[in-house]
Amino acid sequence: MGITLCYVAVVVALPIAALVVKAASLGLADYWSIVSSPRAVASYRVTVLAAAAATAFNLVFGLALAWVLVRYDFPGRRLVDAMVDLPFALPTAVAGIALTAVFATNGWFGRLLAEFGIKVVYTPIGIMVAMAFTSLPFIVRTVQPVLEDLDPSLEEAAQSLGSSDLRIFRSVILPLLTPALLAGTSLAFARSLGEFGAVIFIAGNQPFETEITALLAFIRLEEYDYAAAAAIASVMLLAAFVMLAITNYLQARALRYTARS
Repeated sequence: MGITLCYVAVVVALPIAALVVKAASLGLADYWSIVSSPRAVASYRVTVLAAAAATAFNLVFGLALAWVLVRYDFPGRRLVDAMVDLPFALPTAVAGIALTAVFATNGWFGRLLAEFGIKVVYTPIGIMVAMAFTSLPFIVRTVQPVLEDLDPSLEEAAQSLGSSDLRIFRSVILPLLTPALLAGTSLAFARSLGEFGAVIFIAGNQPFETEITALLAFIRLEEYDYAAAAAIASVMLLAAFVMLAITNYLQARALRYTARS
């Protein structure tokens, strides 16, 4: 326990404490001026909206992918299962460069989308694509073990009572998956909020349009304005804590509902 607590204190608590202390060194007026500046507010909007869109996409696609990997046996299944973890192993900067090349107007996918007037690179769509790519494994790997451990007798009982596949999924399977879905969704959203390497190459980094909050904090660091960087980062830190608190509350409610059912 001592080693664990020491590790947590050094790796987690100490950097957070340093961030809070640095941000607190600003006066309240200066702090508010920095975090509420038009450029900072625009970066919050771009980051949160893109992260929310990427998480919503991964919630649907990740659940479908986990379902296919668990319930179906097909050629190349192990390869697809291994590729789910690719964003974990691939450096995010490499992922950003690869996504930029693929979705550029002369890229494999970008060329096809350009015919329909859809531009991905250097737009908010590109940010969503990068965030979705890097955060997908969190939902798949969180839901997949729960699907594997589901008792098939529950579905068989529902089928014997004449329930349709959609009704079985909605009334039997989904309630059991809800805690895992909430956990995976919160992790994916948190990863998207803090994503940096994969985004900066595909976003274009235009202030008020495609500039994310992590990049704005990095810019302040390059300007040696450490207090401003800490102030901006503290906003995202607070947002992460609020999100985790809400997620834990929803998970607790979902577990109580499942236990009653």
